[in-house]
Amino acid sequence: MRAVVTVVGVLLVAALVLVAGLWWFQRALVYLPSSGPVPSAGTVLAQGEDVALTTADGLRLGAWFLPARGERRDVTVLVANGNAGDRSLRAPLAAALTARGFDVLLFDYRGFGGNPGRPSEEGLLADARAAREHLVRERGVVPDRLVYLGESLGSAVVARLAAEAPPAGMVLRSPFVDLAAVGELAYPFLPVRALLVDRFPVVATVTGTRVPTVVVLGEADRIIPPAQSRAVAAAAGGRVVAVPGADHNDAVLGHGPAVVEAVVAVAPG
Repeated sequence: MRAVVTVVGVLLVAALVLVAGLWWFQRALVYLPSSGPVPSAGTVLAQGEDVALTTADGLRLGAWFLPARGERRDVTVLVANGNAGDRSLRAPLAAALTARGFDVLLFDYRGFGGNPGRPSEEGLLADARAAREHLVRERGVVPDRLVYLGESLGSAVVARLAAEAPPAGMVLRSPFVDLAAVGELAYPFLPVRALLVDRFPVVATVTGTRVPTVVVLGEADRIIPPAQSRAVAAAAGGRVVAVPGADHNDAVLGHGPAVVEAVVAVAPG
């Protein structure tokens, strides 16, 4: 009997240590920035301009401004990245959008792309605010000529931004209901909802929004179930564009025609 009690005690301690470790290091599991410096914008995309954004809490963040090519639409797309990599990985998306006449701002969150600071839910929102402020205050972009494009985790970021500073339109690519709903899929044996510090409640944020919204999803997405993205679209009163056979990180979802045409659809004329 004593041996059984000892084993149970050891297992309980091990479980507590595991849960405590996951709680302490959870942001390292959520945010996955690439290491190393980001190249200059002009070396990646013609006429690209390196930009420095300043957040309300005093951080300087790296960004790229990419001007439209060909006939300009006089519309600017603010792109909020997902939880991994840096802005250089979104260069194909910027190229596809500028080719359709859009100006584009790519930026990296705090802790990403060589930027100072550590990422968090409120921190990412502050970074997105700084990106919007740069466009409106320094480049003279009229707010009703702005489109927000959020990729995965970035969908949660632009949803929050749109709630306080509505754009002309919004494209959410592979959004989730909330971060816990994704975490519960990855860690079904843990009390994820109780442990999470950063919540990113996308459905709650977009419910009742009046911003024209298109949700683009991959029907074969193994990270964000399509049903979660559809729930976001329903809450926002938006339209769904489903890409057959597309998984979460496939190029067709990153910068394919469905994403570009969704931006065209919500952009002001």
